[in-house]
Amino acid sequence: GFRYTAFRLETLPVYDVSYEADTFDHFLKGLPRGDNPSIGPWVDRVMGGVREGKRFQRVHVLWEPLTDYLRFECAWSYRDSSRGGEDVRILRLNSADSEWPEDLGRSDFWLFDSIDLVEMNYSANGEFESAEVIDDPVRILEANRWRDSAVAKSVPFIEFDVVFDQWMNRES
Repeated sequence: GFRYTAFRLETLPVYDVSYEADTFDHFLKGLPRGDNPSIGPWVDRVMGGVREGKRFQRVHVLWEPLTDYLRFECAWSYRDSSRGGEDVRILRLNSADSEWPEDLGRSDFWLFDSIDLVEMNYSANGEFESAEVIDDPVRILEANRWRDSAVAKSVPFIEFDVVFDQWMNRES
């Protein structure tokens, strides 16, 4: 229901998403990629929105070493959604010892048209718990600042993807 822009900030190393379970298991077993039915509907939505002049953008904060889930996201999801027109960006933190950027919140959210904020709430193990519409103007302004900071500190996934295969296999 947005008119111009949809922005997503992702801060977790793991998301336990039921519709991805089969595809994720396929990835973990090292089987050939084949089709990725869990990402297809999203890519179709992005492509349709881009044709209408809408902008889809996300920043995912990645810690090294990557979790299995983040390797899966990068290899089997972000490549497709980037090709579909989503501006996927990576904010890379070199290790678990890296400090979190002070001008970036630690909560996941969607920000639509810079005015509609939906906070995404997850359990400690990445299970989706709830989405909360936030109408507090102070928090909406804060989310806009976090978005701007995250975008400024990140690189486009297509740039990150150049070194991804090497980086994803690092143990430490």
